[in-house]
Amino acid sequence: MGHSVWRRRRNLIQNIAIALLSVSAVLLFAQLQLYNLDTREDSRYLDRLMGTLPADTPTELREFPAPVRVVLTDSYGRYGSLGFTTNSDGFAALGLREALSSVQGLVPVSEDSFRAALSGVSIYFDFLDPLPLSVLTEMIGVEDAALTGSARCLLLSAGADETVWLYLWDGADSVRSGTVSASVLSREALAETVSQSGYSGVSFAFDDVEADPLYSQLFPLSVLPTELPELPVLSAVSPLSETDWLLPAFGFNVNTRERYVEADGTEVVTEAETDRSLHIRPDGEVTYRGGTESPLVITAREELPTEAEAALGASLLLQRLTRDLTGEGALYLQSVQQSGETTQLQYGYHIAGVPVRLSGGPAAEITLSGTSVTRLTLRFRQYTASGESSLLLPLRQTLAIAAEQPGTELSLGYADNGGDTVSANWLAD
Repeated sequence: MGHSVWRRRRNLIQNIAIALLSVSAVLLFAQLQLYNLDTREDSRYLDRLMGTLPADTPTELREFPAPVRVVLTDSYGRYGSLGFTTNSDGFAALGLREALSSVQGLVPVSEDSFRAALSGVSIYFDFLDPLPLSVLTEMIGVEDAALTGSARCLLLSAGADETVWLYLWDGADSVRSGTVSASVLSREALAETVSQSGYSGVSFAFDDVEADPLYSQLFPLSVLPTELPELPVLSAVSPLSETDWLLPAFGFNVNTRERYVEADGTEVVTEAETDRSLHIRPDGEVTYRGGTESPLVITAREELPTEAEAALGASLLLQRLTRDLTGEGALYLQSVQQSGETTQLQYGYHIAGVPVRLSGGPAAEITLSGTSVTRLTLRFRQYTASGESSLLLPLRQTLAIAAEQPGTELSLGYADNGGDTVSANWLAD
């Protein structure tokens, strides 16, 4: 009997020793890997190694698709797509990534030059909202671009001197241009890409002014389809039937006693010692205030994140909060603004590149103080195609209405007023 007990103890000691050696080996391996790899390239490497992050967690901005309207022009006319994203099939082949990587310098040019460049062989990209170029280039997949300023629309245009020119417009009054290296994108290659587009017919509003004076009342670069597309009616719901999971997601104790429901049904969670709070409205709007010690932080190399680091960190946070809850919808970055130590970011929803406008404002807003999240508002909506097609008002009738407000930009999208169904419609900005 004594020998049996002794053997069990010996086996237990051996198992413990083996386990400790295994743990030491893993930690040594991790240390060696962290030494050999520059962890600044993947700040979440240790999390991945230890299995605390999903394997498909993005590490770059280009993994978050952004809507973009594309217009290709050749001698036969204009063709394009109004439901396109930066990860759509064919986007990479349009040459924008390579052009941005190779352009060496940008100089100011006139808006007339930009407009004239649209008349020849060209590819036009409209990202819907102005974004810092440090952010936009990473969303497109350009590494280490040294471009400053912001841009909403970019244009690749064949020049008269056999070169390709890149134009950038910020959506207001700044247009810049530079030449693209011929070894990266030649005039012939651009022309071939345009000729093989296979997209539907589109036009800019300024193209049709002579045919109908009503077009002159629109924003000149409104992209209008030759034939109305079929866009589905969406079913829309708030996916927050259960809210307990939100508390630990925002760093609150799920068993806290500082939790109550207001008369309108809003659930409130507070943390008195740090002045943090979480408000969960019945319609799915969630508002978080970080107080004095917010546990929500993003990763950055310095105490003040760059615009691109802020965009990536905020996008990762929103993805973690909305994973599997948005249906066929997805969030996309609309703006990034930095002032001192404060960074503010806004997001909207899109359905396969077609934007969704919420009547109450952006789909999400995040305020950072340094790397800490001091405020976050997220409006949870889940979208599913209903199988029905949206009934769009004919363009001619839409023009007559839009002409009452000169300068209106017309576009196609969804207008979500909080109901159970959302139809595609003409959006006027």
